[in-house]
Amino acid sequence: MSNMLISTGVLTLALGCALAGFLIRKHSPKKKKKTLGMLLLVLGLWLFCVKGIGMVFGPAESHGFTVDIMPGRVSLLGLSLSSTVVITWGIMVVLIALAALLRILVVPRMQEVPHGVQNVLELAVGGIGDYASSQAGNRVGRRVSSYLFTLCLLMISSAMAELLDLRAPTSDITMTLAMALITFFLLNYYGLREKGFIGRIKALGSPTPIVFPFRVISDIAVPVSLACRLFGNMLGGMIIIDLLYNTMGHAAVGLPGVVGVYFNIAHPLIQTFIFVTLTLTFIREAAE
Repeated sequence: MSNMLISTGVLTLALGCALAGFLIRKHSPKKKKKTLGMLLLVLGLWLFCVKGIGMVFGPAESHGFTVDIMPGRVSLLGLSLSSTVVITWGIMVVLIALAALLRILVVPRMQEVPHGVQNVLELAVGGIGDYASSQAGNRVGRRVSSYLFTLCLLMISSAMAELLDLRAPTSDITMTLAMALITFFLLNYYGLREKGFIGRIKALGSPTPIVFPFRVISDIAVPVSLACRLFGNMLGGMIIIDLLYNTMGHAAVGLPGVVGVYFNIAHPLIQTFIFVTLTLTFIREAAE
């Protein structure tokens, strides 16, 4: 009975706080008081939701916090597959469907003066093309820009899968290693294409043959470095969100969503930019 009275008192206090914040924000002409009113309103509503959920569903159950470095496995058509592989397939289906719709509905209607969706597409394609050219040179940059544009879409879509309570494929080391190996293939391909086999060997041995084995080791380390960097950052973001849910219980109302804006949108964009920039840097070094 006493717990019920305490909870009812907290709910009343929360509503009072929210109402006071609303009135302050509505009637006060001063900017600082409006900000204070918004804080009181948000705090009151948050506290009301937390206590309300606690009264309806009871106290949150405490579970031990564990982190699975490798994703779980699912059975599909008699095959045991990593869950991130299945999620990646789903993302690919969505991206291919969107690309087909754009090709059917938008591309045939493109005009000389862009507007709407065409404007967005031209900005995105032109932006990645110009950036690739500035980082790897116009000749090589234009050739890899299509791949990099697709890579950006895949990485961002993978990170946003967490918003649907799915594990991001980029938090799987096998996924990041596969992308890093493509970078390794591209840097060697363009190194051989631009310089030839002998030129590539000479470049690895420049300025003195003594550095040749170290340059070879450095090139081999590229996919390992790229894969581990991306995997560690994406896994860290996933752990922070899970940790918030696990430790805060009912008090996690709204907060993981706010933090998720960074870890599921801003943070993946930063990691995508870093991965693309490093890829172009390694390709430029091999091709020059």
